[in-house]
Amino acid sequence: MSETQSFEDPTVEQKLGLGVHAAALIVVCVVVLVGNTVATDNSLPDGLVGLVVLWLISMVGLTLTEIVPFKLPSVAWISLVGIIATLPWTPGSAWVLDKVAHVNFLTLATPCLAYAGIAIAKREIDIAKTSGWKIAVVAVLVMTGTYVGSAVVAQMFL
Repeated sequence: MSETQSFEDPTVEQKLGLGVHAAALIVVCVVVLVGNTVATDNSLPDGLVGLVVLWLISMVGLTLTEIVPFKLPSVAWISLVGIIATLPWTPGSAWVLDKVAHVNFLTLATPCLAYAGIAIAKREIDIAKTSGWKIAVVAVLVMTGTYVGSAVVAQMFL
């Protein structure tokens, strides 16, 4: 093996830097902005300002994840920053709430859920390969049962 070759440990999770997170969040914000403008009555500038506020809250939370000595997941830090930014006694909280109110939650969740749906790791593919046809049968039964169960509950109560 030459000195330039190195092997990475597959069990070690590589962390993304703040720049990569910022760029990924900008891409998500662009997708959300399009969906928010098309799907709701919100104007493009109102949605843009709301998304910029959410982007800033996310970036502050991600920065805290990196610099605070005790470790919490980034989602906890982002949630904490968002909560503090919208507390009634926080200066500017009314402005933050007004701007973020122009962002529809469903349009915000759509790109995140789409990414979660396609982000299949190598481990999941290996599990599917070793499980064979049995996992496909179980998946179809679970999805059918969930759909039928939801339809029954909706029919009874709605």
